[in-house]
Amino acid sequence: MDRYVTGAVIRKLREHKKMTQEELAEQLFVSSKAVSKWETGQGFPDISLLEPLAKALDLSVIELLSGADIRNENRTSHMAKGKLYVCPVCGNVVYAVGETVVSCCGITLPALEAEPADSAHFIHVEMVEDTYFITMDHPMTKEHYISFLMAVSDQGVQLVKLYPEGNAEARVQVNRVKQIYAYCNRHGLFQVPVSPRCRTEENTKYKERIENI
Repeated sequence: MDRYVTGAVIRKLREHKKMTQEELAEQLFVSSKAVSKWETGQGFPDISLLEPLAKALDLSVIELLSGADIRNENRTSHMAKGKLYVCPVCGNVVYAVGETVVSCCGITLPALEAEPADSAHFIHVEMVEDTYFITMDHPMTKEHYISFLMAVSDQGVQLVKLYPEGNAEARVQVNRVKQIYAYCNRHGLFQVPVSPRCRTEENTKYKERIENI
């Protein structure tokens, strides 16, 4: 575990619940002095107390470690403005539409920042009937390949997992898609915007622009 709950977080969440230090201490079977020490940075709650502490504050352990009551504040979310996480160990892919702490294989994952598709990672998008046909002219070896292609709309995510020695291509439903992403195992995440009227010639013009940069 490379993140731990801090005293400032405990105090903020306790006050949000309108609890006194004594009331929190009673639920955890510790002294109010112990709670006071946590909140002033003079100590930390034992790891065995994380679950009961989270329960007392009416949130999950993950929320406790992140310092935010994610579940109970009824925050709005937008699929097209989500965050993407990829585990470098197992390749697990997580797309989150709200604030969260994502851990996999013992690692707290950072949210990826997508770069505009460049000439080496050009994402070709062609409309074929009611689908987008996505292709990339990119190596697909065991050492260097496109791990997945993903289309994101305001209604959901379509992710197509790819494998070395296969083709870097996928078909996705148009379904109000706003962005298409490609993840290279060496160079990271790339994106290209699309529109409901996406045409091959428009995509070609985009390629010409980025090659001239």
